[in-house]
Amino acid sequence: MTDTLPDRLSNDPKSPFHDEALLERGVGIRFNGVEKTNVEEYCISEGWVRVAAGKARDRFGNPLTIKLKGVVEAYLHDAKDGE
Repeated sequence: MTDTLPDRLSNDPKSPFHDEALLERGVGIRFNGVEKTNVEEYCISEGWVRVAAGKARDRFGNPLTIKLKGVVEAYLHDAKDGE
């Protein structure tokens, strides 16, 4: 399997940017130099991440998210362990 990550990736199975096989490998996100563990979706080229806004949920039970803009770096956890 290749170690290249897509420009955009989402945790939501309904999203066209969802990739279950890649998410199972473990994708890490560094946003503005800080490791983030609550990222729902990211886009490297546009420079944003969507993170959960506390414990708030919408009427369908999905977490409410906010979009943060900045420098986004994505990496695979298994690739990082091998270095």
